[in-house]
Amino acid sequence: MNDQQRRRPAKPHRRPKKDPVRFLAFEVLRAVDERDAYANLVLPPLLKKARAKGDFEGRDAALATELVYGTLRRQGTYDAIVAACIDRPLREVDPPVLDVLNMGVHQLLGTRIPTHAAVSASVELARVVLGEGRAKFVNAVLRKVSAHDLDGWVERVAPPYEEDAEENLSVVHSHPRWIVTALWDALGGGRAGIEDLLEADNERPEVTLVARPGRSTTEELLDALGEESGLPGRWSPYAVRMAEGGEPGALAAVRDGSAGVQDEGSQLVAAALADAPVEGEDTRWLDGCAGPGGKAALLAALAAGRGATLLAAEKQPHRARLVERALAGNPGPYQVITADGTRPPWRPGSFDRVLVDVPCSGLGALRRRPESRWRRRPEDLESFGPLQRGLLREALKAVRIGGVVGYATCSPHLAETRVVVEDVLKGRGGAPAQAEWIDARPLLPGVPALGDGPDVQLWPHLHGTDAMYLALLRRTG
Repeated sequence: MNDQQRRRPAKPHRRPKKDPVRFLAFEVLRAVDERDAYANLVLPPLLKKARAKGDFEGRDAALATELVYGTLRRQGTYDAIVAACIDRPLREVDPPVLDVLNMGVHQLLGTRIPTHAAVSASVELARVVLGEGRAKFVNAVLRKVSAHDLDGWVERVAPPYEEDAEENLSVVHSHPRWIVTALWDALGGGRAGIEDLLEADNERPEVTLVARPGRSTTEELLDALGEESGLPGRWSPYAVRMAEGGEPGALAAVRDGSAGVQDEGSQLVAAALADAPVEGEDTRWLDGCAGPGGKAALLAALAAGRGATLLAAEKQPHRARLVERALAGNPGPYQVITADGTRPPWRPGSFDRVLVDVPCSGLGALRRRPESRWRRRPEDLESFGPLQRGLLREALKAVRIGGVVGYATCSPHLAETRVVVEDVLKGRGGAPAQAEWIDARPLLPGVPALGDGPDVQLWPHLHGTDAMYLALLRRTG
């Protein structure tokens, strides 16, 4: 028998097997990276399509969701761990490879998936989407990662807290360092507060519904959900919380618009503006930055109950259409227009109540859009600042003397909250606004830990809401 006869026959080439769950999760991660897409907009239609094709069961959808959001939330921590397991700078790893690696690291360190299953499934995905050569690289890195659990890795890759507190918190809790600094400054507290906040940012938020007055009630929503699937809101009289895994679209009230999905913080902002005392008549309300329409829908319902009319203005036409959809079926009169709140078409002093929920960095909603923490940069605040001040100045012109303006934003960054309001009131960059503070705290009854006022900052770790900010001002002249 010669040497050629002694050789073992070559293994037949095995085609990689496509795992629909992990492939879908990878597709979402690539859309987030390549197109600056938001996972909460990309994932649902892909899940719906997979269910329609029969590729997914309920458990599969839950796993795909966890793989996407878990990987995005912990990206900073996982990047540091992968960097410790390779012999090149992390920036030299192609983004699709890093997506497969980070999703594999999440399965190893952030889920209960067995080690062998997490590694083999990730390598198989790599064979499908990256090819054989890169799959071997993925295999080698994940086997190194599997040598320690998450706590063990964090101890290895994060600097000691005593040496560099902000960098430690950045790695441990997977937030960019500049965001850690900004949130810590906004909190103004000690270590416990910032760690609680960063941990809350990495938790999956509850789905909260809003019962729109005159169209539905919280009691009706709770009855529709049943005792095991629905809970009353913590603070808002219009809120109902859904049990984990609940599907809002399954409710008839959500489908017909008599109820909606809305964080309690947003509900509290709208309700506080609606309840703030005004001097004189109260018939004309304005939402000057209405898109996509959640607060406008609640304001329109509250206005209708008092015989008032809401004008909802939105600069972007596609977002104005979303506002129209949110307000469709409202029991009272309202109007939706496409208009720029910094160059408004309405006359000064036309309104009794005005809300400006201004565009911002979105640092208060990192639970819902974890990818935004990696997308934002400190210099972004420079572009938001002039717009926020301009919108607030025009809002104060739009309201009549004795009327009320609510300045709201889904960010706790001081440069987007109190600094903006004080600059406008004191005339930094323009003439001083003729307005005075209203203490907003009494208008959020039952809500604890609202600080010294007169403005209000909500927090995920204290209130279970997005980090909404609200300042209420009364025009005095």
